[in-house]
Amino acid sequence: MDPVSTSQTAPVAFLKGHGTENDFVIVPDPDNVIDLPSRAVAALCDRRAGIGGDGLLHVVRSAAHSEARAMAGEAEWFMDYRNSDGSIAEMCGNGVRVFARYLQRAGHVTAGDLAIATRGGVKRVHLAKSADHATGAEDGDITVRMGRAVLPDDGVTVAVGGREWPARNVNMGNPHAVAFVDELAHAGNLYSAPPVSPASVYPDGVNVEFVVDRGPRHVALRVHERGSGETRSCGTGACAVAVAAARRDGVDPAVTGAPVTYTVDLPGGRLVITEHPDGEIDMTGPAVIVAEGYLDPAWLETASSTRPEARSNG
Repeated sequence: MDPVSTSQTAPVAFLKGHGTENDFVIVPDPDNVIDLPSRAVAALCDRRAGIGGDGLLHVVRSAAHSEARAMAGEAEWFMDYRNSDGSIAEMCGNGVRVFARYLQRAGHVTAGDLAIATRGGVKRVHLAKSADHATGAEDGDITVRMGRAVLPDDGVTVAVGGREWPARNVNMGNPHAVAFVDELAHAGNLYSAPPVSPASVYPDGVNVEFVVDRGPRHVALRVHERGSGETRSCGTGACAVAVAAARRDGVDPAVTGAPVTYTVDLPGGRLVITEHPDGEIDMTGPAVIVAEGYLDPAWLETASSTRPEARSNG
């Protein structure tokens, strides 16, 4: 079923978690009975008046959600992901890891392999028990098979404060513009979205990554996520950066026949990205649940009805 009423009569459970400091409000709702309009999501993600987060993970069984029923045969659980402004998003790589950690904590899954449905398709996930020498995962890390990157030929340019750079257009189920710069400070404050031209390439907005080299197969980035502003980490962004770096460095696995791994440093931590010759991309990193509690239903009802609707970024 899909939720039909904004009225909440009982406390609503929530958790708070993060993946390399990309933080999320988690709302478990297996039967999809909690209505979460964009106003409520924006209120929950508000860092002063709400719980605070870069986004919200609505945990629903795939069979109970109209956008995921077709994937229910492959994945029991659907990550109904929202940006912090309430808009709907296709995918969030860090969010998938935190979503998987919640499922493990709640006893729905155990360490090993599982599948999670997202608007960007079904994602394959591996939860490490301990040091996993086969994948290189550290104790407790989570690896997500992120799918294949699409690299449209559109030439795009990113500009900040009078500087501009050519950017690589990479789609990881959501759109990215990857610009290699000399210093991360050149990205500016990232309070607002950096101008990308031509704007027609990204009619629904774009995530913009600014990247510097730290060493062989080692990069660092800052990112402006559409609908959220600058965040401490972006999983799909780290994948997009690794793909763009591999093409720049002449080590496209589809050409060389060998997988390539990049270490990607983000303000909130480190992710390890491996692209395989078949184009599949693995992302490995931590995920932590830090708190859980209950929302006041009266507060949620007020938040659902009084805050302005957020603009959808698609």
